Amino acid sequence: MKNRRLARASRQSGAIAGNLMLAPMVMAMRLPMMATEARKGGPLHGESLAAVTEKTTAMAEGMVAAQISCFQSALQFWPEVLSGRTPSVLNGVAAQKSVAAALKPASKRVRANFRRLATKSGT
Repeated sequence: MKNRRLARASRQSGAIAGNLMLAPMVMAMRLPMMATEARKGGPLHGESLAAVTEKTTAMAEGMVAAQISCFQSALQFWPEVLSGRTPSVLNGVAAQKSVAAALKPASKRVRANFRRLATKSGT
């Protein structure tokens, strides 16, 4: 049971890291579109507006997910102590889960943007 959880956490961390490694490529694909929009002038629109909105939304979702994860770990403190296990708050598992929860929304956005921009540019 414990090995399965560790394997799942490892796969999840690897997937998040892999998706976030696409961020430079997404930026490189977005820059020409954003430069074209900047030449037109005016307020943010199109790809520029999407970039700002997606980052703000992903950050807010990540903060909420991290807080929920911390709260769930705190709720599990006494059940873990009473069952003879080391509480996840003390052994670092809670922090690991919180970080993974915080990065997951950004990871999903980067992967989705990469797919969308790759099909748009024909890559």
